Amino acid sequence: MMTATSALALTHASPVFELAKEVDNNKVTPGVLGFIVFAVIGVAVWMLMKSMNTHMKKVDFEEAPSVEDQGSDQRESAATGR
Repeated sequence: MMTATSALALTHASPVFELAKEVDNNKVTPGVLGFIVFAVIGVAVWMLMKSMNTHMKKVDFEEAPSVEDQGSDQRESAATGR
């Protein structure tokens, strides 16, 4: 059973349904909005990579000598007399 509101909505929506029938499903493309979203994602990834690169350049990769290495260095210097 249709109410008056649903009947009114269907009569006003009929032009939209007619336009939807005219659209060829084989020719539907993402359009401008799809391109804009893809471009924004690409720019965001580029900015993140650039930021990561600058942060990685600030990192000091030299490790401090471990306790075992310090002990062996002292033994070697004592054995050589230095």
